Amino acid sequence: MLTARRRVVATAVLAAGALLLTSCGDSDSGSSGDGKTLKLWHYEAPNSAMGQAWNEAIKEFKAKHPGVKVEFEEKGFEQIQKTAPMVLNSSDAPDVMEYNKGNATAGLLSKQGLLTDLTSEATKRGWDKKLSSSVRTTSVYDTNGVMGSGKWYGVPNYAEYTMVFYNKDLFKKYGIAEPKTFDELTAAMDKFVQNKVTPLANAGAEYPAQQYLYQLALSKADRAWVDSYELYKGKTDFHDAAWTYAAETYADWVKKGYIAKTSSSTKAEDAGVSFIQGKAPIFFSGSWWYGRFVDEAKFDWGTFLWPDSNMTLGSGGNLWVVPKGAKNKELAYDFIDITMSKKIQNLLGNKGGVPVAADASAITDPRSKALIDNFNTLSQRDGLAFYPDWPVPGFYDVLVSQTQKLITDSEKPDGYLDALQDAYDKGAPKQ
Repeated sequence: MLTARRRVVATAVLAAGALLLTSCGDSDSGSSGDGKTLKLWHYEAPNSAMGQAWNEAIKEFKAKHPGVKVEFEEKGFEQIQKTAPMVLNSSDAPDVMEYNKGNATAGLLSKQGLLTDLTSEATKRGWDKKLSSSVRTTSVYDTNGVMGSGKWYGVPNYAEYTMVFYNKDLFKKYGIAEPKTFDELTAAMDKFVQNKVTPLANAGAEYPAQQYLYQLALSKADRAWVDSYELYKGKTDFHDAAWTYAAETYADWVKKGYIAKTSSSTKAEDAGVSFIQGKAPIFFSGSWWYGRFVDEAKFDWGTFLWPDSNMTLGSGGNLWVVPKGAKNKELAYDFIDITMSKKIQNLLGNKGGVPVAADASAITDPRSKALIDNFNTLSQRDGLAFYPDWPVPGFYDVLVSQTQKLITDSEKPDGYLDALQDAYDKGAPKQ
């Protein structure tokens, strides 16, 4: 979360406690605080793996900082996405907040000077040693705001990736086996359509509409293609074989009834709930939904990686960032450190998240083990391909609006790709 991503649209409301600590502010404009308040923003659902883990981290923080007041403010993903530059440039900035990773988001804020350089803290507290290289990619940004090198501006405390969630009960009802190949997946969707069931849970007003399309492109792409698109290590041509296949296939899926035309106006929450309620048999989305499905879905369900594709959307999770104007930065660093502890990471893993610093032996839940095993499979084959909205600022909104047009058939694949090329070229660094 859509990432972007990781993009959980549900918000959390955690109880704020009252508490005290005299903490020296850091030398980077964080000394104006009283050392007695930690102002925290995040947008994870309370029953998601991350929501449960961060709630426990708050309790742990309070225990270690008796008397410090934790002010958690309810925020939605879209709310933070749209208002962050303005808020972070004001006196209302939180001390620590969750923010989307990538060039167009955290990278842009770092380039604008709105985030605190965490390099020394990452080294001092050992965060750099806890994160694998593929997960660490989204932590560091150069002076142009491009991820992969430079200074630390965020700490991903979980990992994430997309997968196919499927309703085993509905598959069984219509005599459909779990798809092992892409052809079997499309055959399954044909069978559902024949039975007047729309196969794919979708949301065009946010994500995952454009994530389906990006996944189709990834099935025809390789690492060099991803690096060109995401890291500007080559020329990106939206009329190449991968993007063309993706746009044409997506439009075809709408015509075939795999995707409802009415989904152009729905949001990610609606798509997830349609799966939870047993209405949609298939939902392609991220591991951030996993804990919620465990908690709320009342039917037998399973997951599998997108068939016949070495790559899928994924990365280190959203970042803890410390705004440049945060008043109590030392408290923020302490909270981040707690979320990286074995206790919180192990809890995250057992609640259905993908931890970055857990003890493998401490993950006892069978579904959680499967979730983490699939992530390890992707990592080992270098299969994390980030997210489609990352490369340039404002690209998320372009992808949303243009993919809506594909769903409603108000734009053809060729025009869709022209629009993406134009927006990408305007925002990408000149080569």
